[in-house]
Amino acid sequence: MEKLPILQFEEKIVETVKKNAVTVLIGETGSGKSTQLSQILFRHGFADSGTICVTQPRRVAAVSVARRVAQEMGVRLGEEVGYAIRFEDRTSTKTRIKYLTDGVLLRESLSDPELSSYSVIILDEAHERSLNMDILMGLVKRLVGIRSSSNFRVLITSATLEGEKVSAFFDGCPVLNVPGKLFPVEVIYTDDVNKNFVEAALKKAIDIHVKEPEGDILIFMTGQEDIERLVQKLEDRVRSLEEGSVMDAVIYPLHGSLPPELQVRVFSPPPKNCRRFIVATNIAETSLTVDGVVYVIDSGYVKQRQYNPQTGMYSLDVVQISRVQANQRAGRAGRTRPGKCYRLYPSVVYNDDFMEAAVPEIQRTSLAGSVLYLKSLDLPGIDILKFDFLDPPSYASLGDALRQLYLIDGIDENGAITSVGRIMAELPLEPSLSRTLIAANENGTLSQALTIAAMLSAETSLLPSFAKGSEKKRKHTPLKLPDGGGLGDHIQLLQIFESWSETKYDIEWCKEYGLQIRGMSFVKDVRGQLCQLLQKMAKCSTDVHGSHKSREKKMGYRNLRKALCVGYANQLAERMMRHNGYRTLGLKSQLVQVHPSSVLQPDEDGMLPNYVVYHELITTSSPFMRNICTVDMQWISPILKKLEKLDINKLSGGFTDSEGGIEGKGQEGLKKEATVEDPAVRDSKINAARERFLARKGKK
Repeated sequence: MEKLPILQFEEKIVETVKKNAVTVLIGETGSGKSTQLSQILFRHGFADSGTICVTQPRRVAAVSVARRVAQEMGVRLGEEVGYAIRFEDRTSTKTRIKYLTDGVLLRESLSDPELSSYSVIILDEAHERSLNMDILMGLVKRLVGIRSSSNFRVLITSATLEGEKVSAFFDGCPVLNVPGKLFPVEVIYTDDVNKNFVEAALKKAIDIHVKEPEGDILIFMTGQEDIERLVQKLEDRVRSLEEGSVMDAVIYPLHGSLPPELQVRVFSPPPKNCRRFIVATNIAETSLTVDGVVYVIDSGYVKQRQYNPQTGMYSLDVVQISRVQANQRAGRAGRTRPGKCYRLYPSVVYNDDFMEAAVPEIQRTSLAGSVLYLKSLDLPGIDILKFDFLDPPSYASLGDALRQLYLIDGIDENGAITSVGRIMAELPLEPSLSRTLIAANENGTLSQALTIAAMLSAETSLLPSFAKGSEKKRKHTPLKLPDGGGLGDHIQLLQIFESWSETKYDIEWCKEYGLQIRGMSFVKDVRGQLCQLLQKMAKCSTDVHGSHKSREKKMGYRNLRKALCVGYANQLAERMMRHNGYRTLGLKSQLVQVHPSSVLQPDEDGMLPNYVVYHELITTSSPFMRNICTVDMQWISPILKKLEKLDINKLSGGFTDSEGGIEGKGQEGLKKEATVEDPAVRDSKINAARERFLARKGKK
């Protein structure tokens, strides 16, 4: 094994950790901190009184690093060294070093608030500033005080994080700096901004392949769609090169939605006289290290989900990376020998347009799940609006999360977590889906709701894509899928899975209908694990494996849609008086459309159902509701009544108006925003609009 830089600091690290409850370790790219730090502590007895826990921001990293450490220690993965990610746990009673995602560690703290099974907690890759990481930093800060009499130790490790800032957060803890093992990297900028960075990356990659000596090429793209496009184009272009004129090439995609067996291919060395092209998302910036990379092509962009708490809407935006990210990408080219980084943007863009560091996830995502988690801990004197975060989110974001939880019964009007909320917090699902399962359990439709929850938990699109150019790749047109019976996308997803189950989960059936095979298999596994979890929790009063399919069909899936209405109380929409438009109820008032992929279509008069719930609001080319389902008017009244009692300060855990509410709004402002029109008046207006619409069409 190569001598990694961190090993030269082994004695200094051990000495510092022994003397301090918290240590910040800044380990540059290539220092070996992710694989070696846990082994260093293990060698020096830190695992004698408990397990060494190492968090990772991504599942791919947790699995791959655990594999590497197990291999280096000469043990079987799952025994002395193991990993735990959502819906998969490869650990045992023998496990002394455990890699896990930060989300899994948060979930473990629900059943063991003091995380007593761990002697050391290493929060790795903290510079990525994931939502869970920021919450964990706040929690372990409290935990250090609670476990001060023990030998409990916390290490915060990062490639680029501002060490002094984190040190100040942890009351002046020591900061250790470990240099990386990097060779010089020549950075080459383009003269102009490339609007089509896929084509620009393709041209540059082929140019390198033809002109430059051996060495693998790592290309940073924004997401799965761009990666797949570029991989296809690269394959076509490499095949078109004259045989014998250049070395052979293999081309690998690398993103979080790939199955593990395809992800690990990139870690295997290529055949002799063969160059690897690795087309990756920002997952390859720091979480994973691919040896052999000599050339990096940096598009300068990343795909990022951003949440607007005022509208409750997500946007999936392609945004510029930060200077820190750009430097991390460049560093990937200098791991094994001097390399080159080709930036598909001018130096003036890097210097003038890029931010120094990326915006932390906690400041750009919905916090409902995180706030529910914090409420469930029953920490004494906790006020969500005043929780100790490294970089606090806005009051608007926290207030939005509290409102969501109140509407779906996760917390009561005084901000106390309810019995329903406690069950929701134990489930590894977003709050709306957890609440739906609880409601479905009460009305006898849990089996169907479990299927819907699993289908919506898939990380990739399950249904056939009819994107431009996709038809020519198909050998045949897929058969027609179930259409949801006019009730919406949730019902369609249920019908698809049930139809597949009737074939005993035949893969050929998925192929015939153009469904994503790996995604459907993932759904089947997730559903099974959710069933086991519910049975283990003893929270279900019906057979989770059973089916009420025939009864539900006869009832028009009424009880199931009622459960969805309860779970998605914060995501309720009413029809606007315009073709194919919707307006959300409550505090939001933006116009959005039904996503083009939805099976819920206007009737022959161009009218949509009066009320729907949606799984997600997202802005792409326009604001869209994605995955929607019809609900009945009488189910909505309880939601409207709850809005009348809404008081954000009380929901937070505080009981004063001294802060003026969210972003300075007084309670009067909040109540005014919460006022909604009487449903009868609304329906009258809708009917009037319908009459005018029909008149314009000449049907009246």
